[in-house]
Amino acid sequence: MAERDGFERYFAEKLWELLPAVYRHEDGQGARPGGLRALVELLAQQAARVRRSHDRLWEDQFIELCDDWAVPYLGDLVGTRLLSSVNRRGQRADVAKTLYYRRRSGTPAVLEELIADITGWEGSVGELFRRMLRTPHLLDPEPAAGVGSFTATLPGGLPDLRRPHGVERTGGPFDELHHTLDVRRHQGGMEGRYNLPKLAFHLYRLGAYEVRGVRPFRVDARRFVFDPSGREVPLFMRASRRLSLRETGEHWRRAREWELPAPMRCHVLGDARYQVDEQQVRVLLDAGLGAAAAAELRTLIGIAFPDERSLRDQLRAMPTLQAELAPPPPSPRPLYRLLLRGALVEECGKRALLAHSVLVDEGGGLPMFPELAAAASLREWLSTPRIDALLASAPRHLAIDPERGRFQFLDVDPAAPELLRVSYHYGFSGELGAGTYGRSERLAPPDFRLSRGGPQPAALALAPDATTQLEDSDTYGPLTDVPDLTRLTFQAASGQRPYVRLERDWVLTGAGRQASLVLDGLWLGGTGDLVLRGTFQQVTLRGCTLDPGGTDVLGGAIRPVRLLVEGHVEQLRIESSITASARVQGMGDVEVLHVRDSILHVLDPATGPAVSQPSGALELRRVTVLGGLRVHRLEASEALITGLVRVVDTQRGCFRFSAALEGSILPRPYASVSLPDDRQLFTSDVFGHPGYGQLREAAPESLRRGAENRSELGAFCGRNGPIRLDDLRAKVAEYMPFALIPAIILES
Repeated sequence: MAERDGFERYFAEKLWELLPAVYRHEDGQGARPGGLRALVELLAQQAARVRRSHDRLWEDQFIELCDDWAVPYLGDLVGTRLLSSVNRRGQRADVAKTLYYRRRSGTPAVLEELIADITGWEGSVGELFRRMLRTPHLLDPEPAAGVGSFTATLPGGLPDLRRPHGVERTGGPFDELHHTLDVRRHQGGMEGRYNLPKLAFHLYRLGAYEVRGVRPFRVDARRFVFDPSGREVPLFMRASRRLSLRETGEHWRRAREWELPAPMRCHVLGDARYQVDEQQVRVLLDAGLGAAAAAELRTLIGIAFPDERSLRDQLRAMPTLQAELAPPPPSPRPLYRLLLRGALVEECGKRALLAHSVLVDEGGGLPMFPELAAAASLREWLSTPRIDALLASAPRHLAIDPERGRFQFLDVDPAAPELLRVSYHYGFSGELGAGTYGRSERLAPPDFRLSRGGPQPAALALAPDATTQLEDSDTYGPLTDVPDLTRLTFQAASGQRPYVRLERDWVLTGAGRQASLVLDGLWLGGTGDLVLRGTFQQVTLRGCTLDPGGTDVLGGAIRPVRLLVEGHVEQLRIESSITASARVQGMGDVEVLHVRDSILHVLDPATGPAVSQPSGALELRRVTVLGGLRVHRLEASEALITGLVRVVDTQRGCFRFSAALEGSILPRPYASVSLPDDRQLFTSDVFGHPGYGQLREAAPESLRRGAENRSELGAFCGRNGPIRLDDLRAKVAEYMPFALIPAIILES
């Protein structure tokens, strides 16, 4: 608003007109012309600020509309304890809902709402006394009402060891087993968790990002991997609880497992429950079901079937339904498919996940129907005998392994594998690298728009002086080299994550000192490198992923895509990106390399450092470096470097609020940390894993709170996770019931 309202220009002209003409004339004729005009423009800036403040006097009385400076004053009016000023979103939400919290203080609804309002994460609150192993008494409800759906464990009773599927839920918010009393203090693990006064706050810090229209990696005619690079990436469930509450109009209820952003488990995807109603009977009658069979089917209305096998066994016990509906292997009859589709209840994982979180499209925009898909473990791909046995028991078309990101067709090959597209959710800690988050505010107006909706050229040629935008998340490539580059922007549309496969080195040659290059939102993979030659004024990589490498589903190596500078670049910027190594080689030169809010990753340290820059300066701000550095001059702040750092010019530059490996040669360290060799710092250092680059809960305090604002070091410093966690603890202590003890549990 301040840049577009024109107040500075308006007040500058008004003040300039008030001055006598002789002074205005002399201002342009003196030895240093323009001094008076510059003073008038400074006064006009202050007048514009006063005008904007005056215009917002009414808005500043409302917490939803006020400026940040007014939030503490409004908080003082309602008498709330303000949160950290770093957590602006949580601070504003706390002031806005203080009266709401106080009226409902101590209720599970408020305690669970605090998680989303204060931290912005999803979560679930559980009363741990309900998970205690104890003798029931007469005040307990009927035991059958609380039987676990996966383990059939009675409330407060011993677990049924014949049902092992519930073990993987142990310790989480949906644990169905019961535990003995543990009076120790809770330290973050299972010790000291289960006690009568304990209240568990399960936090899901990872976000679930939806990607649509992806071309899956093809293993053979029937076997595929969701990830276009061929990695085994676990599928995530979208955060859908708040959406479902708005749709149903409910005020509060406990979250279901498939409504929280977490890795999707096979047992959740396979959770299929059925119940027949009158509407479903009428649909089947319209589709050709006989009247006698419909009469038999009506006798099943209102009966809940825990799985398809129970429903199928019931149908086989009725002779008329057996003849018209019972599925003869290997393929289900159309009426049976209609019954399965309509009888699948809303409150089960299969319907929710296959409708919104996982979609497989065989072409023509028609997604796979839920009744044709099954959850299965594909650690070893299904062989023909296993497929035949599976089809004999339950006719299916597709098997999905959400924990490994695999899927396999069972009965027939897909009609057109090249048209096969998938949509799914992946998990990650933040908006870093190529991803499907919003970027519309920073995109340039495109000159050319490309999508896979029409015929594509054999090689993608980019104009050297235009903006080219990829409109979807499909796979593109190869790319042709771009000589004589003057002003090239190659970007992905907002909310899209295209995968660009390089079959060889992609060479971009700058045409002179005014040449500029911008790559935004792209995921570059394949067998080549990104090579810069010629002369550039500025090169920007923003929200990009230059694949750090890894291993695909076949066990083959995924080659890293390096950034190689063989020309002259005045300013090289890497922002909110994930890249492999960046190296200046040959006669190349980078005057200043800026890296912000990014991850630099060298898969094999023996191949060299993450950044090799013989001359010029390197500036790191909130950066995680999985590897070492070999640079001429270094300025670093909130950086986490796991390898050795070798800086030539240690007289200039600074290494502040950062960490590097012991033995590094650093410029003037300040409030920094030395790391030992054997320290495991991250949840995962494998690109594609949801916890990639995320500091472990057991990481040293000096890293988790080593930033200048007491946040964590590295690429996720700007998310202020530790600060939001402290704010949540403060508000939980304020609104919890008396004498209860909170147990903060980080689920992701």
